[in-house]
Amino acid sequence: MFRSVLAVGDFRWLWAGEALSQAGDQLARVALAVLVFQRTSSPALTALSYALTFVPTLVGGALLGWVADQVARRTVMVTCDLIRAALVALMAIPGMPLPVLYLLLIAVTLLGGPFRAAQQALLPDILDGDLYVSGLAIRGMTIQAAQLAGFAGGGLLVATLTPYWALFVDAGTFVASALLVRFGVRHPAAVTPPESRRRSAGGSVVAGFRVVLGDRAVRALAVLSWLAGFYVVPEGLAAPYAAAIGTGTVGVGLLMAADPAGSVVGAFVLARWIPERLRPRLLGLLAVLAGVPLLVCAVQPGLLVSLAALGVSGALAQAYQTQDTASLARAVPSAGRAQVMGIVVSGLVTVQGIGVLVAGVLADVIGTPLTIGLAGIGGITVGVPAALSWHRATRRSAPELPESSR
Repeated sequence: MFRSVLAVGDFRWLWAGEALSQAGDQLARVALAVLVFQRTSSPALTALSYALTFVPTLVGGALLGWVADQVARRTVMVTCDLIRAALVALMAIPGMPLPVLYLLLIAVTLLGGPFRAAQQALLPDILDGDLYVSGLAIRGMTIQAAQLAGFAGGGLLVATLTPYWALFVDAGTFVASALLVRFGVRHPAAVTPPESRRRSAGGSVVAGFRVVLGDRAVRALAVLSWLAGFYVVPEGLAAPYAAAIGTGTVGVGLLMAADPAGSVVGAFVLARWIPERLRPRLLGLLAVLAGVPLLVCAVQPGLLVSLAALGVSGALAQAYQTQDTASLARAVPSAGRAQVMGIVVSGLVTVQGIGVLVAGVLADVIGTPLTIGLAGIGGITVGVPAALSWHRATRRSAPELPESSR
């Protein structure tokens, strides 16, 4: 199945471009953390630089996602990549004032919103049926593999290249991604009817939120997707958790890598061995079960048990997220898909940044192991009603955009 997906030329070039930019982004996160800490010696400002690589995506996806419904989606992706390349190159200039650096980082992150909206809206038009889920699985495995590579070698590369050169490398990956998408992808057009193109930006945004909040199935899928805000907590608290269970620096890297490693397995198993007809039915159950292994961390087990728990949680989370994205794309007509996907996918990125920040504050009060356990309870508590809502919604026909948004 994976071979069939990669045989589709448009997907192959999209995937290659994303793999490059993901690797560059991971390197840039390490570089920014090192750069800010070297210049300020402030953990808070360092954490802020990390959070800014997530949080502004919500604004970009929610308010700019409509562009990908009215302009050729390939053009949106290429333009966003080229602008981000220029902005990251400016960030790499030595001596750039910290406030300017943060503003540039916010702009780069904002542009990630419409890029992801365009990409997610284009994929269902490129891949049909089961190939779409397999394509999402390949993307998920690639992203997690990039994170693994970043955790394993990002620090070494930054130390070798210096943070400034690492940022220049990231700028280069955006340029490479733009070239691959522009000259490799042959499906450029947005599929929005002419009358939708005359709708204002504000009308598009309102229509998108109306679908996300007003339709039971789409709303349930959005909430299930946003459970990532709970499940990302162990990754953000890996260092203090390692200290709490008595392991060293090597343990920090292993703990951070456990979730991405499990995610690769989860995406592979979903696409390879779970029949397509069963995947939507299992979506809600997998989303809730992903929180259960985190409860183990509350009792401060040893390193091996912790790695196993985080790996299982990552596998379950990636499996349900893959199917969640596929179900969401199929639930919304292509005409307004980019706006809806922009809101949901950008929300997914944003809640991860917020989740890490909130968990960090809570861990200072009650301790890291208990915080991770509470994150698991939070995911289960929010996930159960969303899963039940999704189950009820699947009994009726697939939702469509309201008449006013067509």
